[in-house]
Amino acid sequence: MAETEQQSALEGAASVTFMVPKKEISMVPDMSKWKRSQAYADYMGFVLTLNEGVKGKNLTCEYKVSETVEKLLDLLETLDRWINETPPADQPSRFGNRAYRTWFAKLDQEAEALVAAVLPADRCAAAPEIAVYLKESVGNATRIDYGTGHEAAFAAFLCCLCKVGALRVDDQLAIVFKVFNRYLAVMRKLQKTYRMEPAGSQGVWGLDDFQFLPFIWGSSQFVDHPTLEPRHFIDERVVNEHHQDFMFLECIKFINEMKTGPFAEHSNQLWNISAVPSWSKVNQGLVRMYKAECMEKFPVIQHFKFGSLLSIQPGKP
Repeated sequence: MAETEQQSALEGAASVTFMVPKKEISMVPDMSKWKRSQAYADYMGFVLTLNEGVKGKNLTCEYKVSETVEKLLDLLETLDRWINETPPADQPSRFGNRAYRTWFAKLDQEAEALVAAVLPADRCAAAPEIAVYLKESVGNATRIDYGTGHEAAFAAFLCCLCKVGALRVDDQLAIVFKVFNRYLAVMRKLQKTYRMEPAGSQGVWGLDDFQFLPFIWGSSQFVDHPTLEPRHFIDERVVNEHHQDFMFLECIKFINEMKTGPFAEHSNQLWNISAVPSWSKVNQGLVRMYKAECMEKFPVIQHFKFGSLLSIQPGKP
């Protein structure tokens, strides 16, 4: 992606009238409206810009950590602390612990204030709009489930922060390695603590029950790695040795902790990916798969909300 395109994907929204985002995709034929929208162009531009930014870099490399990034880490720390303060309830059913709803109600109440604390003073008017994406990013309180649509809402939340200038182009590495990584840790804790169901899970035919983006960005980290090839990630020794450096391996480690039985059976798609010869091929394939399996699937996109920052209006040609 050209530098100017990257710039516009990560910055903008100087003079916008903010609005509370709402759903616009209510029927399958509406999907063409989504694919033509400015929101789709901005969202995929954001994902691909970060994909390029993390290429060949590990989690422990040096990068700038801005004040906004620190504030986002504080926000995620607050969500984490609320989990500790909201223990699972005693209930007969194993899955979907209802204490999650208590945790979620707290976020529902506090989201705008949490977001306002992250924004520069002259951008506080954007808090009600951006807070919607934060609330959408932690799972569904009715079904007590979590899936790639919720993950997409968090990426949309970060994209909006870029569009209002709270995050900047030079925050790219910190966005993925610090903020998104911390978000994943909080989501894993939520999934484990409240035994959340996977939303719209495809079982063994899906890439993963809960996440997708860390596999894309994580595979980009490995591009041109001198020794680690795709075939190595199914080796538990490699995972245990290198997971602190690579997002992809952190995901595999979590799967290994949560699932029993042969890897090829419980995570068939990932098993197949381990046979791909190079990480750049893996990365390209995962981007294609993400578009087809998440971004172009009505059951995922029907929940996406559109406002002034991520607009349903047709994209600029």
